[in-house]
Amino acid sequence: MNVQPLYDLTPLASLLGFGALLAFGPLAWVYWRNRHTHPLQRLQALRLFTLYLTFDLILFGAFTRLTDSGLGCPDWPGCYGNTSPFGASHAIAAAQAAMPSGPVTQAKAWIEMIHRYLATGVGALIVAMTVASWLSRRKNSGVDGGSFVSGLSPWWATATLVWVCLQGAFGALTVTMKLFPAIVTLHLAGALVLLALLCVQVVRGGATPVRRPMSAALHKSAGVAAALLAVQILLGGWVSTNYAVLACSDFPLCQNRWWPEMNFSQGFELWRHLGVNSEGESISFAALTAIHYAHRLMAYGVLIVLALLAWQLNRRPVWRRHSRALAALVGLQLATGLSNVVLDWPLLAALMHTGGAAALVLVLTWTLASAASVAPDDSPVKASARAAASCAPPEPGKFA
Repeated sequence: MNVQPLYDLTPLASLLGFGALLAFGPLAWVYWRNRHTHPLQRLQALRLFTLYLTFDLILFGAFTRLTDSGLGCPDWPGCYGNTSPFGASHAIAAAQAAMPSGPVTQAKAWIEMIHRYLATGVGALIVAMTVASWLSRRKNSGVDGGSFVSGLSPWWATATLVWVCLQGAFGALTVTMKLFPAIVTLHLAGALVLLALLCVQVVRGGATPVRRPMSAALHKSAGVAAALLAVQILLGGWVSTNYAVLACSDFPLCQNRWWPEMNFSQGFELWRHLGVNSEGESISFAALTAIHYAHRLMAYGVLIVLALLAWQLNRRPVWRRHSRALAALVGLQLATGLSNVVLDWPLLAALMHTGGAAALVLVLTWTLASAASVAPDDSPVKASARAAASCAPPEPGKFA
């Protein structure tokens, strides 16, 4: 008598195995490139490489969403129960024949599965990073008389591992709940939190972490800017997941009016399926307009705050690189945001807009993570004078 298993774990095991295989290449490359260095330096190189691949994964996730490939394989973790679209080719062909303009095609299935493979690979790298972090804590012996010591707690890597597992769960829900807007938006936000967690570890995990002086007032400004950016990213994710980008196709007006007809209560009803309200009725165009316009209005304020922060950072020589990166990204976000509206949402501009948002998260996280507090009444003029006199890096807690 044949017993049918309650759940087939073969696709999940295959996906995890493929992710581990993908991670083996970067792990081998990091080890070979840093084979003559201290284990802590190899761990730092692994953190940096994982951060880089996570940024790439966020871009590919945006590409998956923007090409409507999120349901290219409408089940999870496999594709119609198979490890890859090769084994699901007949099912994909049948779905495409039944609905030629639908979400399932051979190309979309491959885009979706490649995204899953890459995400699993990044997860495997974070597992390796976590194991290495705990091992390095046990074997934290020095180089050249014990001078090489990292003060970064391995709990950072552990928290990152827990978070990436949570991201995997949200990735599964994104598919099984058929692109439920709140889940998709939280999945995007979770990816950026993962990026920030890895960034903090890269900044603070080196042998000699760079800590630059920052006044309490400037640190508060950077924190406020980061909080406003987080809200704006959530609004942008809500626009994208509800396909509300083209609700306003002109600028600075919207539908030839400064204040178009909008339905905020319906547009920001969070727990509903895509394209409908909680009662199952199609959401109105006024609701899509409200979603779009809220993101646009918030963008004005956030760009001004970020520009002011860039100006404040530029007044302090030690922060000028961060200032210039921040100013460049503000310009990029403005240009790509306008392009999405007036050029009917071109794929390249939309991808660059998502990438710019992720880069802003990186720059602000890097700034806050590398900041050392100073006396609130110390001025950048005094700091520059002392830096010029000493020609030395600042001591923690002081402007040099």
